[in-house]
Amino acid sequence: MEMYVVLKVIWAVLLGVLLSGLGTMVGMDMGVGTLLRFVGKNDGERRVALNIIGPHWDGNQVWFILGGGAIFAAFPTLYATSFSVFYVVMILLLFSMIMRPVAFEYRSKAGSTWRATWDWAFLISGAVPMIVYGAAFGNVLEGVGFHFSWTGQYFQDESFLGYLLNPFAVMCGVVSLSLSIAQGGTMLMLRGEEPIFGRARVAAMGGALVAAVLFAVGGVWVAHMNGFVFTAPVDPNMPATPLAGQTVGLAPGAWLNNFHAYPLLWALPAIGFVGMLGNALFNAARVPVVAWWCGALAWIGAIFTTGAAMFPFLMPSSSDPNVSLTVWNATGSEYNLGWMLVFALVFTPIIIAYTSWCFYVMRGKVKVSDVANDSHSY
Repeated sequence: MEMYVVLKVIWAVLLGVLLSGLGTMVGMDMGVGTLLRFVGKNDGERRVALNIIGPHWDGNQVWFILGGGAIFAAFPTLYATSFSVFYVVMILLLFSMIMRPVAFEYRSKAGSTWRATWDWAFLISGAVPMIVYGAAFGNVLEGVGFHFSWTGQYFQDESFLGYLLNPFAVMCGVVSLSLSIAQGGTMLMLRGEEPIFGRARVAAMGGALVAAVLFAVGGVWVAHMNGFVFTAPVDPNMPATPLAGQTVGLAPGAWLNNFHAYPLLWALPAIGFVGMLGNALFNAARVPVVAWWCGALAWIGAIFTTGAAMFPFLMPSSSDPNVSLTVWNATGSEYNLGWMLVFALVFTPIIIAYTSWCFYVMRGKVKVSDVANDSHSY
């Protein structure tokens, strides 16, 4: 196998790792924001919830940057096309995320009336990005309406409302939101006391169980939907252009072909289910440390299950399947992928180590009296 093909596969796997990190870390913060008004019944309790993630939320956004940066540099054609196809959705996502840092800063400085408004802003800025995140996976599984002219110019063939209001995409968005609530609720249990602990426990258990049920429903749904397959041999070392001449067709249940060909891949959805059910069970047993890691496994299992089903497709086209973007035709150059791998192997462990150190330093319970007497708290 040529080095260029090896690098393509490595970056496909690394993209899954980064997206899993994004779901786990950013999803945790978003989950706390979504639950803020429900776990905190007064201003003191809500301030506790905010200060539980206060030292970490901006650092966790590194995973968001890493995921977007990896797509930009390793899969430039995918980046350009996806940000064009989902332009309106991306704007919605950015506006909702802009509300988040503003809410953190302004809530502590405004009067009681405005604090309630900013609490709703936390809910919106927590729920909307996670729904969009999950819906994006649903969109690409169904195929996206776009095509290219012979000059390489991109054309969109479907309204963004078709992406947002698509039933399967909405269900995937709810799975993502549920996993976020489970992870956020678990974090509140780790560092919160009663009554926040009890309320977060109920929310986390509910989120994990809803995610598990919908994950199973999604699996059955995918098994019966049309998947994309190559109908003629394809060269993994093909030029990095969607006009390279591949031949792609649709077939019912084709997204399960990789699982049938390589039965070991069934371990991925199993990991997802174990993580979701483990999160619910360990939270029920009041062991949030183990539940948190189960939540991380749930994200890893869900995202890698999707990636394994679609491989090597990244964003198939429902308008013209032959121009579907794949790991083979949407990557950067061999030189680019090689140097990116070097930097990824150096800096990703540093980011993980630094994040772990921050959580270690900021360990312990956060109390209402702590935030009330600390002028630097949110």
